Amino acid sequence: MNTTHDQRDPARPGPTFTELVARRYRRRDVMAAALLALPFATRRASARSLGPALDVDPFRFDEVPASTADTFAVPKGHRAQVVLRWGDPIVPGAPAFDHRRQSAAAQRGQFGFGCDFNAYFPLADEGEGLLCTNHEYVTERDLFVEPARDAAEATERFHIELEAHGHTIAHLERGPGGVLRLRADSRYNRRITGSTPLRFDGPAVGSPLLVTNADQSGGRPLGTLANCGGGRTPWGTVLTCEENYDEYFGRVEELEDPDLVARLARAGITPGKEAYGWYAHDPRFDLTVEPNEPNRFGWVVEIDPFDPESVPVKHTALGRFEHEAAACALADDGRLVVYMGDDDRFEYLYKYVSDGTHDPTDRAANQTLLQRGTLYVARLSVDGTGEWVPLVPKGPLEGWTQADICVHTRAAADLVGATPMDRPEGVEVSPLSHAVYVCLTNNQKRAAGDGAANPRAQNRHGQVLELLEGGGDLGATRFGWSLLMVCGDPADESDPHVSYGGARDPEGTAVSCPDNVAIDEHGNLWIATDGQPKTLGVNDAVYAVPTGGARRGRPTRFATGPIGCELTGPCLAEEGHTLFLSVQHPGGGGGLVEPTSTWPHDDSGIPRPSVVAITRVDGRPLG
Repeated sequence: MNTTHDQRDPARPGPTFTELVARRYRRRDVMAAALLALPFATRRASARSLGPALDVDPFRFDEVPASTADTFAVPKGHRAQVVLRWGDPIVPGAPAFDHRRQSAAAQRGQFGFGCDFNAYFPLADEGEGLLCTNHEYVTERDLFVEPARDAAEATERFHIELEAHGHTIAHLERGPGGVLRLRADSRYNRRITGSTPLRFDGPAVGSPLLVTNADQSGGRPLGTLANCGGGRTPWGTVLTCEENYDEYFGRVEELEDPDLVARLARAGITPGKEAYGWYAHDPRFDLTVEPNEPNRFGWVVEIDPFDPESVPVKHTALGRFEHEAAACALADDGRLVVYMGDDDRFEYLYKYVSDGTHDPTDRAANQTLLQRGTLYVARLSVDGTGEWVPLVPKGPLEGWTQADICVHTRAAADLVGATPMDRPEGVEVSPLSHAVYVCLTNNQKRAAGDGAANPRAQNRHGQVLELLEGGGDLGATRFGWSLLMVCGDPADESDPHVSYGGARDPEGTAVSCPDNVAIDEHGNLWIATDGQPKTLGVNDAVYAVPTGGARRGRPTRFATGPIGCELTGPCLAEEGHTLFLSVQHPGGGGGLVEPTSTWPHDDSGIPRPSVVAITRVDGRPLG
């Protein structure tokens, strides 16, 4: 979702990522930037990242043209099927969708709004699996045709909005012609919403910072909100990330404790930022009643899709901030590594490394790996190297507890000198090279630079960062970094910094605002964008990008979305035969009264956020 705030004071000491890039690359070096040798990466890892496996164009599709139409387009020989739409019944007994007759009880059993991250888990029965989808946000004008008539209806709408958030688990099966459909009677079908009981684990459990009037234990949070990006664990659970939680809490201007006000401000909760008005209907969103309630959001939440009775867990060891991604992989010694971005201007890139090691024969033991470990934040140097700085109670954090660090992670990262980034959003780890790819979406509050690799004032287009960990081991504390893509329009001569794989082709494809990313078995990136209507004047899209070979870093447009939408949550499934993709906010907030889009063009006649499945007609893998 493209609602972001600038929580960090740009005047705080410490170079931003922009400044580091500008220092590292002089103007004449721009075209070679993404190909610079990376210290600390082994020869094997570098070869696997850049080597000959992708030395020819790996894609078997014709590029889709840029679009401004109210359609969802895929290449010739492919098909796109709408799998789930906002309001579709998910759990048994849920009613059919009627946008003029909504209720909280109905929405609690229906597919939620603002669909985002997707993860797919195949089942033993061939062609069946569990699709797990986030529901990030709501806006009143996109849910309801008319204003609330009275206070009672306004309160009921609050409850509908609360239930439209969270997460869906849907059992899909193949019907006639291979079309995916919901298996309506499945025990796995489940909705987790803003009112579902959850639990905390990790260092902050029981901390006074998590105690509220309703939960004196500090261990039983209620609901999950602002679920944006995510990840999946090696043991088959889904991680859903709470992002823009700061928008839900009101009356901060009435608080008198300056320390509390400062802590809330660092989390983005400031006067004028509240977007929902929920405090008028539920005291837990009223900061004068529950000042600790915001501390109970901004976490990575683990959900077991295979156990409908399981209680989702908010893992405090992974820190609290506006989580966008939780990319999981294993270090050489079997420890779990989780890469995470904080989606805000001038915020940070994090990783978590577990104390214990993964055991492929013991799923229950693996589910404790997210409870104990070390949380790190990235510090990048101008020479193309970097280090992971541990967030532990010593040095600059002497006197803090680990619970303090986990709850106030941003402030802790400030003190250790982390490198401010340009909205780190999607993060993924290559299965071939173990290179880590980070989508830095944009930063229009960036200060002017000196004209080098990406010092653009008001960075509108963003970039893709490539990290190679020391020795090729994801558990290392040192890494090398470079820019795989410096996004924008290569035909725009007024912007000399655009570079794809270290090259600029004026006839090449333009990409702007890289957001979410998936990686296929060949190491190709599949990047979904968020913001191209404002920066390039075309609808958001998905791009396939090789990470090696002759076309390294050069994008090919694979799919385009309808008017006003953001494409999110790319998920490659079924051994690369299917790409799941969320179409979030078609119509771009135009509302139900005068919608600017009616996609997916069904009988409802309104725009409905939906998940699409893309396959090849001939049954071959995508790409």
